[in-house]
This record gives sequence, C-alpha cells and structure tokens, in this order.
Amino acid sequence: MPAFETLLYAVEDGIATITLNRPEKLNAFTARMMKDLLEVFDLTDADDAVKVVIVTGSGRAFCAGADLSSGGATFDRTSPQALEREEGKVGDVYRDGGGRVTLRIYDSLKPVIAAVNGAAVGVGATMQLAMDIRLASEDAKFGFVFARRGITPEACSSWFLPRLVGMQTALEWCYTGRVFPASEAKERGFVRSLHAAEDLLPAARALAREIADNTAPVSVALTRQLLWRMAGADHPMEAHKADSRAIQSRGASGDAKEGVTSFLEKRPPAYPNRVSTDLPDIWPEWEPRQFR
Repeated sequence: MPAFETLLYAVEDGIATITLNRPEKLNAFTARMMKDLLEVFDLTDADDAVKVVIVTGSGRAFCAGADLSSGGATFDRTSPQALEREEGKVGDVYRDGGGRVTLRIYDSLKPVIAAVNGAAVGVGATMQLAMDIRLASEDAKFGFVFARRGITPEACSSWFLPRLVGMQTALEWCYTGRVFPASEAKERGFVRSLHAAEDLLPAARALAREIADNTAPVSVALTRQLLWRMAGADHPMEAHKADSRAIQSRGASGDAKEGVTSFLEKRPPAYPNRVSTDLPDIWPEWEPRQFR
C-alpha cells in the first residue's frame, strides 16, 4: 500500500478510506496535501478493488483550511513560498490548488463520500463540494470564510456551491464568512445526515457497503459522470444524447445480463465488467481536461 506524507490510505472489502493526516495542524491544507490528493484519486480510479471512496480527517478536524504558517503571504501566488510549491501556472495566472483537487474529485470514477469529523473551513469545506454525499459529526463546523481573509471563494466553489444549496444560501455563507454548525449545514441541504462522533465512520461505511455490494461499478462510474456533467448542461437534450449512448453500451454488457439474471434468480450479483477496462466513452464531444 503506498504511503503519503499528508494522508492515510487503506482499502478494505471494496472501500478505500482516505484520511487527511496532519492532526497537529488540524489537517490544514498544504501544497503537499494537494499533490497527495491528486495522486490518491489516480490510485482509486485505477484500482478495480476500490468500489467506493470515503474521505475523513484524523484528530479533531476534517480540515481547518489553508495552512497559514506563511502569514500574510499565504495567499500570494507570486510570493517565493508559493513559487516553491509549484502550484502550476496558466498564462499569467497561478492555478488554485483547491481547484485542482476539486476538479480531480469531480472526475473520479468511483463514488466519494465525505465523513466530516470536525471543523471544515475554507478549502476544508470547498474540497467537499465535488464529493457525492456528505455525512457529518454533530460536532462538525463549516465555514466559507474567504471574505474574512480578504480573498474570494476558491476550489471551483462558485460553480458547485449554488448547485448544492441554492444561490441564496451560497451567497449568505460566502458574504458573511461565518462559521456555522453541522445542524445548519444539514438544514440547508449541504450535509445528508448527522451522527454522534463514534457513529460517523460506521454510518459512512454502511452507505459505502450498500453501493459496493449491490451495484455494477461501471454503471456507477457512468451514473456519476452523467449526473455531475449534466448539472451544467444547457438543455435536457444533452442528457438525452449521453443517456442514449450509455444505455446502449450498458444494455449489451455482461453486467446488464448479470443484473437481470441475478434479480430473477434471487441471488447476489457478480458483475463481470471492470472500470479499468470496460468503461465506454459516452462523451465523444468532450475535450480532455488537464488536472495537473
């Protein structure tokens, strides 16, 4: 199993668990954590043993936001410290590290569940936006605090957040920059469910288990692409075209035959197709994206 400087990584019975692991710094986000996250999602995509991914934090926090040890230069992408982090440049603009992570998670071939065990502030909140389902500890707190730090929302949150909670809530949270409790996150639809601290990971694993044990991985990968990509489509015809390609491919697959047969025979399915080798291209008009 590979080792990462800022993460713990484990795979058990089809479920990969990624744990942000800088507990002494409340799992604050660094350039090294960005690179580790990019690498670990490459790993989960390539491993057919992984059916579902859970992301959580070690210690008291999920992720307390950017590491502020650089002081006032923390967010200056032209400072010597930032240049040393090699965060990438397009033209004269240095790429936002949180955005690189959310774009990579957006492109994940496996479902991603966030188990938010504590404070999730700044990029600790926005990195979750491309994850599919968020469960939280009752003690968790969230904050889109960017305006209070003199910067703006990042990690593609201006695209994701209004789609998840509506424009009014997104604007309120970003305008005020206040830190709010998990109960408000659930009330506004950002979090799916709240759990006692000791029950959080078991609940996330139970949800992951339901996916891993009952569904065809290739179908789940395509479903994830369809729902996320169509969130930005300008007409339902775009969904119809993609749906048609997907159902035609899947209908002729071994998975479809096994799915129907196992249902009729009242037994657990054993899907033969693999994400690494059998994922059809249903997006011929989409240009490849560069995440690194």
